[in-house]
Amino acid sequence: MTMPRNTTVREPDVTNDRQGGRSATTPAVGIKDVAVRFRTKNRDVTALTDVDLDVRAGEFVAIVGPSGCGKSTLLKLVAGLLKPSTGDVLLGGERVQGPRHDIGYVFQRAALLEWRSARRNILLQAEMRKMPAELGRRRADELIAMTGLSGFEDALPHELSGGMQQRVALCRALLHEPPVLLMDEPFGALDALTREQMNTELNRIWRETGTTVLLVTHSISEACYLADRVVVMSARPGTITEIIDVGLPAERDYTDTMGRPEFREATTHIRGLLGAASAQD
Repeated sequence: MTMPRNTTVREPDVTNDRQGGRSATTPAVGIKDVAVRFRTKNRDVTALTDVDLDVRAGEFVAIVGPSGCGKSTLLKLVAGLLKPSTGDVLLGGERVQGPRHDIGYVFQRAALLEWRSARRNILLQAEMRKMPAELGRRRADELIAMTGLSGFEDALPHELSGGMQQRVALCRALLHEPPVLLMDEPFGALDALTREQMNTELNRIWRETGTTVLLVTHSISEACYLADRVVVMSARPGTITEIIDVGLPAERDYTDTMGRPEFREATTHIRGLLGAASAQD
């Protein structure tokens, strides 16, 4: 089995994590010797092989790799939407055996209901989960304020910019205070400036909520700006080539971070691993 070569990794915090009560030595997400194989019309395909990864509670981990290497498949395994062909996937030490309703999931497109306001799109999560109405409203108000949506609560999706629509989707995913948030290219469709703004907002929200985040992205700079560690995957069949500890403080000013030697070293190394020929993501 091919094991990833880790760079320097910080020692795990043995105190209670930010979710309160569970020892941070128990991984929030555990992926143990996982492989995914499936049959197409013409052949057998191995999507993932020999994948091992532990994500600590409260940690932000980004996954990068070539298109088709199984990044999104990994998120689906954690969410219980797919079953591994071999190996185990664990959430908080418990084996994932089917769709998990306690996690949050944000996709590339916001997928808002056009006839519902921003607030009512957020509260759709509460309705589906049968949360007490007052609790849902209070939590929605907190998230609206946290994500800078105040004043746009009653706006319909077509009245919101792409970035604001993604903020609504993020609020919806966080409404039930999930211990783990999965994000699959959430900012890929945004323009460069809005994407930078959303990166800054996501860093702040992650620090304020303490949620464990697993992010799939094609942007190396986005991965290194946001994450504690970056998982670099190989081409299909996807496996972990290396896990990079970015080595930046949790609170990160965007412009300052871009110029830090730790950031430049991490992005350059990842581009080398992926065979990127230029500074473009």
